[in-house]
Formats: sequence, C-alpha cells, structure tokens
Amino acid sequence: MGLHFTKMHGIGNDFVVLDCRTQPFALAAGEIARIADRHTGVGFDQLLTIAPARDPSCRFYYGIYNADGSTSGQCGNGVRCVAAWLQRAGALGAGVARLESPSGPVAVELLADGRVRVDMGEPRFAPDAIPLTLPAADPYELAIDRQRIEFGAVSMGNPHAVVEVADVVSAPLAALAAALSTSAHFPQSCNVGVVQLVDRAHVRLRVRERGVGETLACGTGACAAVAVLRRRARVDATVAVDLPGGRLEIRWEGSGHTLWMTGPAAFVYEGDWNE
Repeated sequence: MGLHFTKMHGIGNDFVVLDCRTQPFALAAGEIARIADRHTGVGFDQLLTIAPARDPSCRFYYGIYNADGSTSGQCGNGVRCVAAWLQRAGALGAGVARLESPSGPVAVELLADGRVRVDMGEPRFAPDAIPLTLPAADPYELAIDRQRIEFGAVSMGNPHAVVEVADVVSAPLAALAAALSTSAHFPQSCNVGVVQLVDRAHVRLRVRERGVGETLACGTGACAAVAVLRRRARVDATVAVDLPGGRLEIRWEGSGHTLWMTGPAAFVYEGDWNE
C-alpha cells in the first residue's frame, strides 16, 4: 500500500507530512531514513505526523522524526507547516488554536498574510532542563581538542548550543557542531547554531541540527539564538533572524514571558511512497 504524503517547507527547512488522524504511524527508523534520502527517496530534514491530540486542551498532536529516524521534541518551522496543512484540510480556522507537540502544547495563529505565528513557550536555561551536565553559566566554556569554545545553552523543547561569531558565513559550523553535539556534557546531543549580531534588531544565523546536519533554516534554532542574546541584553524584544533559506521574526520580552516566532509555511507537492 502506498504512503500518501505532502511535501512542505518553512524557508527551506523541508518536511514530509503524513496524515495519521485515522490510522496510526507505523514506520521504523530505517524506513524513515530511506524516505529521507535525497538521492533514492523523497528527501527531507524532518518527517511530521499529524494525529489525534492526547491532551484534551489541544486540537491535534504532531510527531517529529529526523532524517536519520530519531525523534525530536520540537520543530519551529515544522509546527508552522502543520498549522498550514491543517488549515488547508479544513481542520483549523481563524484565531488561535493549541496543538500538542512531543514537548507539550503550543499555540498557533494563522495570519492573513499567509504566515503562521507560534507561541514557542518560555526558553529554559536551567542545565537540567536542556539537558546539560555543567554548572549554570553564561557563557559556558568547554575545551575540546585543545580548542576553547564559549557558547550559550537553552532548551526550546529541544537542546541548543549557540556560539556568537563575527561572520556567520565563514564560521566553522561543522567543526563546532561536531565538538559540541558529541560532548558527553550534552547527554541528548544538541543542535548547534552560529549567530552574528548585525544590530539590536537583526541577526544572521546558521544551524546544524542533530540527526539531520546543516539545514537552510531552523525555527527552534532562531528562537534559541535570540533567547541567548536577549538574556545578555544584546538584542531588542523583536528581532529579524536571517537564515540561509529566509527570514523569521522572533519576539521575546524576556524572563517570565513566552517567545513568539512568525514565519511562512509553503506547500511543494503531494506524493505517494510505494517502496
């Protein structure tokens, strides 16, 4: 039996979306990885499933699977695509709705200009919430392969390490990600971002995601970068984040407030996987 899917992307961060509202998701990690292969499969950064909500306060549940078949707790670009998919399916209308992610409920709002606004929750900096097995600090510092790396760390439903750099284009993201994501101090690994401060309302960002590699965009990575810089009083409450695939708007008033992300969600095509 063929597996019907929708291909979508959020500023280049691409997804296969599966409708699991009436039948359970039953793909093993190896099967997910085969579909994710960009040469012999469909190709995607993450696979998203849409299923009935487990939390009665939420309309639907969405699952997140990385290209290697591993699971993720949150995906900022993905939740926007889920909301747009549900709207096109006639399952979400105007106004704010709650969706259930693997890391808990999120509020989404479909805007008139086609973008989606998402309440990503309050950033969590406590080491045990990330998780990170180092005493709380900002910046953290690790010596890896005789190199000293300074970084901020935060959870946006998944763990992030954020390294501030002078030039995001020339920054050695692959090397930094290899060092930090495999560190024993991140027991669940981590996503690694390099961020360049342009001014108080504008940053540039690249992110290497665990289980995927470098992506054209990372929604939770954008949230994490702004949260780290905002906590250091380096940026204003509203920040434009330019990623290789496009721009997101992040707004965070600071401690005690939730963080909001706004950006587009695009449909690419419908297909069937028949392997």
